[in-house]
Amino acid sequence: MVSLSSSRMFQLLQSHIQSAGQQSHKTRLVSKDGHCNIEFSNIEHSNHCAYLVDFWTTFVEIRWRFVLFLFVASFMGSWFIFGLLWYWIAKSNGDLTGQNRTAGHLYCVDNVNNLTTAFLYSLETQTTIGYGGRSLTGHCAGAVAVLIIQSLIGMFISCFMCGVIMAKISLPKKRAKTVTFSDTAVVCLKKGSLCLLIRVANLRKTLLIGSQIYGKLLRTTTTADGEIVILDQVDIDFTVDAGKDNLFFVCPLTLYHVINRSSPFYELSADSLPQQDFELVVFLDGTAESTSSSCQVRTSYIPQEIQWGYSFLPIISRTKTGKYSVDFSNFSKSVQVTTPHCVHCFETDADHRNHNSQNQEKLNNQQKLGIDNLGFQVIAIQDALVTKM
Repeated sequence: MVSLSSSRMFQLLQSHIQSAGQQSHKTRLVSKDGHCNIEFSNIEHSNHCAYLVDFWTTFVEIRWRFVLFLFVASFMGSWFIFGLLWYWIAKSNGDLTGQNRTAGHLYCVDNVNNLTTAFLYSLETQTTIGYGGRSLTGHCAGAVAVLIIQSLIGMFISCFMCGVIMAKISLPKKRAKTVTFSDTAVVCLKKGSLCLLIRVANLRKTLLIGSQIYGKLLRTTTTADGEIVILDQVDIDFTVDAGKDNLFFVCPLTLYHVINRSSPFYELSADSLPQQDFELVVFLDGTAESTSSSCQVRTSYIPQEIQWGYSFLPIISRTKTGKYSVDFSNFSKSVQVTTPHCVHCFETDADHRNHNSQNQEKLNNQQKLGIDNLGFQVIAIQDALVTKM
């Protein structure tokens, strides 16, 4: 009996660990650092040619390892190909070592005697090194033409590869690395409403001009016709105390979404939130002040990363010297606060408070105006009974 119960407990514990691991490794469409987890399949071969037509974007978007490989391969390949051409010119003219030369033999290129020296001359020509040991004599028109073509192609390769490297270094998404979101979102009361709060910070002192913040709720829904829609997108409006657009993004901001009847989170509660299956993707668009390039920062939150009944710790303070200080150690930290269990509970309590306040207001008005005494009898006084003096 003891061994049976122990094995049963071990199985339950193992299944719980597996389910927890599966829940923590939930598949996301957008990772925490903003990368999209999506792949394309069964693409027609004609569409693959579009990547070659738009070769500039293809070169800029490929990984650094491939860029460095193409950088080395383009120069080494051009040097070797033109080295073969110089070797062929020297061989056709009889300049190589071991070939029969006449007494008045005219060389096309001096000191190009084998394939190695032909490769070195190709490298020296394209890189404009010019050590002086090998040089074009000018007696062969074909050699002059090859020299011109190699010089032009070498300049084109240099300009193109330098442009690709500079474009990759200055990509706007690199600027997005200095904008960070809080690890978790919280649900608490803010300004008399139940809100979903997210914190965002700009790690650079240079501003993001014209910043706009919005969100998308991704979930699987079923239409009235029974059709299952995967990754159904619902707009989520976020705002801050300073407004919604054109934010003064100089210090960390707290974004909040009011959970009301028009919100897709209206039916959620503290108990049902962890069992939900959705993904909240938050976007921040802006223009870098230093480079004038547009960039977008994004992150996502799953239900397990939303804390109900918590509020972010304050992180902005003022030093003795009068400067504002931001403590990033508390950027994603939160503290438990008193929060309604659900939106319906909050609205019920709010209606009850409003009803009590209205009754209290009526009572106060009645006390000010007085109360009618129904037992009081009104007697009319005739003018004849009045004694004149």
